[in-house]
Amino acid sequence: MSHKYVYLFNEGNANMRELLGGKGANLAEMTGLGLPVPYGFTVSTEACTRYYEDGGMIADEIVEQIKSALAIVEEKVGKKFGSIENPYLVSVRSGARASMPGMMDTVLNLGLNDETVVALARLTNNERFAYDSYRRFIQMFSDVVMEVEKSNFDEIFDGIKKKYNCTFDTELTAENLKEVVEAYKVMFKEKKGFDFPQEPMAQLLEAVKAVFRSWDNPRAIVYRRMNDIPASWGTAVNVQSMVFGNMGEDSGTGVAFTRNPSTGEKKLYGEYLMNAQGEDVVAGIRTPETIDHLRETNEAVYNEFVRIADILEKHYRDMQDMEFTIERGHLYMLQTRNGKRTAAAALQIAVDLVAEGARTKEEAVAMIEPKTLDALLHPTFEATALKAAKAKATGLAASPGAACGMVYFSADEAKAAHEAGAKVILARKETSPEDIEGMTASEGILTAFGGMTSHAAVVARQLGTCCVSGCKEVVIDEKSKTITFTDGSILREGDWMSLDGSTGKVYPEAIKTAPAELSGNFATIMEWADSFRTLKVRTNADSPVQAETAVRFGAEGIGLCRTEHMFFDEARIPAMREMIVSKNADERKAALAKLLPMQRDDFKGIYKAMAGRPVTIRFLDPPLHEFLPTRDEEIKELADNMGITFDELKKTVVSLHESNPMMGHRGCRLSITYPEIAEMQTRAVIEAAIEVRQETDLEIIPEIMIPLVGEAKELAYVKAVVDETAKLVMTEKGMKIPYMVGTMIEIPRAALTADEVAEQAEFFSFGTNDLTQMTFGFSRDDAGKFLNDYYEKKIFESDPFARVDQTGVGKLMQIAVDLGKKTRPNIKLGICGEHGGDPSSVEFCHRIGLNYVSCSPFRVPIARLAAAQAALKYNK
Repeated sequence: MSHKYVYLFNEGNANMRELLGGKGANLAEMTGLGLPVPYGFTVSTEACTRYYEDGGMIADEIVEQIKSALAIVEEKVGKKFGSIENPYLVSVRSGARASMPGMMDTVLNLGLNDETVVALARLTNNERFAYDSYRRFIQMFSDVVMEVEKSNFDEIFDGIKKKYNCTFDTELTAENLKEVVEAYKVMFKEKKGFDFPQEPMAQLLEAVKAVFRSWDNPRAIVYRRMNDIPASWGTAVNVQSMVFGNMGEDSGTGVAFTRNPSTGEKKLYGEYLMNAQGEDVVAGIRTPETIDHLRETNEAVYNEFVRIADILEKHYRDMQDMEFTIERGHLYMLQTRNGKRTAAAALQIAVDLVAEGARTKEEAVAMIEPKTLDALLHPTFEATALKAAKAKATGLAASPGAACGMVYFSADEAKAAHEAGAKVILARKETSPEDIEGMTASEGILTAFGGMTSHAAVVARQLGTCCVSGCKEVVIDEKSKTITFTDGSILREGDWMSLDGSTGKVYPEAIKTAPAELSGNFATIMEWADSFRTLKVRTNADSPVQAETAVRFGAEGIGLCRTEHMFFDEARIPAMREMIVSKNADERKAALAKLLPMQRDDFKGIYKAMAGRPVTIRFLDPPLHEFLPTRDEEIKELADNMGITFDELKKTVVSLHESNPMMGHRGCRLSITYPEIAEMQTRAVIEAAIEVRQETDLEIIPEIMIPLVGEAKELAYVKAVVDETAKLVMTEKGMKIPYMVGTMIEIPRAALTADEVAEQAEFFSFGTNDLTQMTFGFSRDDAGKFLNDYYEKKIFESDPFARVDQTGVGKLMQIAVDLGKKTRPNIKLGICGEHGGDPSSVEFCHRIGLNYVSCSPFRVPIARLAAAQAALKYNK
């Protein structure tokens, strides 16, 4: 017996989503509920997979199953596909198991041709309706299936409307529409070189193939990557009996939601058009009426719709998005699905469903997409202003939110403009640590290069600042202070521009923004989430302000405090540079002594902001050359300021140059070469902890993290320096305090020898940015240049720097967890790479037994919700 690929609507149900897709499963479910659903069948997702396995061909056995299902439907409805007596017409729609905008559009009225259109006119006694349906079918089929651009048809249609002085399409007569049909067919033959397909079965099979092809179109690939949808899922195809909303003023079509998708208010929300078919409602040619207005024009149909909407929401226990058609006064349901909604509406609906007894708190927490919370935590563009704006470029959506400001091309200029009261966008080819003050002063950041874990992206997320990175569609010239778009238009310093960090879009104009607003529902959902999760959520923060923001969002500690960011401040960098150019240990210690009080005060501020919560402080990580200028004019200026010769400083800069600095003299290697750096930082950490204890009675237990360890002896050496210095400070201060020393697992060798590393380390924190970089051998700043090719060629489905590669990097993490626990059963385990705020990565961290995740302050609520969902999924 051959495998079953095609299912009639009465053969499925809502639980068959993986096989029938979301739309097909819901059509089957509605059929089972006895609702007025036009009958039909679904070609399964397995048929889609088979189509690709067979090299883009529909197998004969699948074709035969489609024909068999069609015959059963024909018998049920009493019509015949292709008949010139009583023709059967269908709609063809795509339907993946997850709703995917960008998949194939619907084709209506399939089965019409030059002969069946005449039969349809005779049967309905409505020639105008028949030819209106035929012209729609030719346009849809040509556009969606045969890839003839819609604009070609719009030009013909608008020309004929103008010729007969018609404003609306409903004013065209049957004769006018026959003229449209003939013009469409002529144009189709000109574009394709053959006549418009007349054989209904050939039309149907071509439409099915087009749905399968659309699963792999560029829009669908991008959407899958953004939403963690595997390519292996495939899409189903739904073939459904046509019902007609364009048969006259007693017919119509519409879309409605059981609750308001923008606010979550419990009230029917939607619109419809009489004498119309599906796409008319959204095309904007005529203004639709609100769903409430239907009560006035046809109360019986309105009441029936309200009844069905209530049945569907109670059945699915969620807000429904429904498509319907009215044919000659009879209501038909074409689709229902859980409705897309804004983040604010998602929270409102979840809270309301619990209050109504329709959902448990656990179910309410599980039904909210964690990433949508971003929209609540950052400014957004005002909807009307955004609709009127036009993007001219798209880059990577590196840090969410909306930003509008005047563009500046250096950190100093951005800072100065901000201090003068301007709203600023910082545009750079790529940012570096020395840009931190300009980045802090900016509303948004745009870079031409760099990926999702580039410096700009990481820092922007930590600051909660909108960022579009790696925008290859613009040329940023920092010298001439211009941004050039692909159409040749140019923005100059001081010009207004806007960035959408949630979509990656760049607008060469000012767009009004609206501030973020958090409702009481947010606190309710977060409280429920916290009661379910077992994974702790910390934050990556380098200043008291960032720490306070994170605590406000529910952070339970700091998982990563990057000390190097503290050294780029104007008042501090001279001492740092003095340390770098020092010729011996004594000179270095003298320079470090100037940094000590500053570093100690930073730590005191962070300890106080965290109010006794754990704080993990990472010792100096970047290579020293990042603190020095590279251009000769800047080197000369700095040399003059430092009282040394240009040649002397230039020699230092050249000596620090490395071919591959990310794998060079950085991390623990700096403290091995210059132990006085670790001594100063340890002194600052311990002195700050003791002073805060004395001033506040807070119990501070510092966690000192040594970066870039690849060999247990490296950690043993630096740990000895830390322990000796800590002991000395405690003796001087007359107070003994507990502290911990651990390491970042970011080099594959550290993961593979984690049992040895754990002999020294009291905690591991996975630095997955570098671990990913070193495992793949990709530069995270340059990978964006070729990753798109990997997505297109299906080598990768997602960005490994945005979502943990569970197969490779994840295996190293699991090895490190197992080996670390073997040596030290109570070892504390966390993650502090950017993956700590990605929901699928948070779920993975829960699964392998980490104690906490750490992410940028504005991603803390996302991680809290994702951690709760992971616990609900795996702790059953």
